Amino acid sequence: MDFAFTPEQELLQRASRDALAALVPMTHVRAMMADARGTTDAVWRRVAELGWLGMTFSEDEGGAGLGFTELAIVLAEMGRVAMPGPFLAAVIGGRAIAHAGDAAQRRRWLPGIGDGSRIATLAVLEAAARWSFDGVAAVARPDGGGFVLAGTKLFVPDAHVADAIVCAVRRADDGAPVLVVVESAGARVRAQPSVDGTRKICRLDLDGLRVEADAVLAGAAESALAAVLDEARVALAADMSGGAERVLAATVDYVKTRRQFDRVIGTFQAVQHACADMMVAVECAKAATTYAAWAVDQRADDATIAAATAKATAGEAFRRVTAKAIQLHGGIGFTWEHDLHIHYKRALSGDMMYGDAIANRELVAARLGI
Repeated sequence: MDFAFTPEQELLQRASRDALAALVPMTHVRAMMADARGTTDAVWRRVAELGWLGMTFSEDEGGAGLGFTELAIVLAEMGRVAMPGPFLAAVIGGRAIAHAGDAAQRRRWLPGIGDGSRIATLAVLEAAARWSFDGVAAVARPDGGGFVLAGTKLFVPDAHVADAIVCAVRRADDGAPVLVVVESAGARVRAQPSVDGTRKICRLDLDGLRVEADAVLAGAAESALAAVLDEARVALAADMSGGAERVLAATVDYVKTRRQFDRVIGTFQAVQHACADMMVAVECAKAATTYAAWAVDQRADDATIAAATAKATAGEAFRRVTAKAIQLHGGIGFTWEHDLHIHYKRALSGDMMYGDAIANRELVAARLGI
């Protein structure tokens, strides 16, 4: 593959960076960290107008028919500005419906998700803390023409604003894995505390919740979930790569101007070595993410390995780069007034979502038969 962007992709990157600089200043990020919703109607409408929500949906389903390479470009720019709100959750929830839904189910949900009038999310994680059906204990019990659900989903992104929550459950009668769309009208959602105020997470109580038969997505649930988790890992890796790159640039600017012992601290060899290590980590994360996005788009045989590698690499890089940036900034880097702590906390939450570096490397090892 060619790691260089096409002219169209370069244009998308510039347009996204310019739009987000105007739309999401750090004052907005801080306001949304304190806001229960995590976004505003005006910002969400603008994101929808730019066509980002439906980028990966087919044109027949109200989207742009683009790939994850293009989505990763936009997400990297969102990571640079620490974009708050349910964008990532909506995209991943929509992708779950795109993978597992039949034509009628896709027509019902995807156009609304693409135009921003509906928000989706994906609920997988439970007490077993496994990002697969192996950790799913929630059940769907057949009941007349529908199903009654039981179980609890944890750390569900932005479920408090979602119109459709795609839940991984098992049929109570035969244990078969299924994906069920729970609509917000009947959902019992409670916000959970999080280290990262830019991303809201929730607990979803399914006990006694009844859904109709057409709420069960028609496709093969296990393979659909595996595919959407590959995409989710790539998407989050792109976000984290963009955040790490922004932190690196800010740190380099700082060490060029900060003076200590009558010298600019960027002239100290130890500081230069630290910045060089940060740059290597950022470039590795970007390269791994770019390849993984291409692999997912091409449905390559190694797409799962590439996605897990990208998530592990970007998650580890973002954590290390933000931690080192705080150290190089000295005391100011620890203060609430400085923006670094926002990126650092975002790195911590992003590293854990869809499996941390250790879990994703274990997934790679399992795929390679190691």
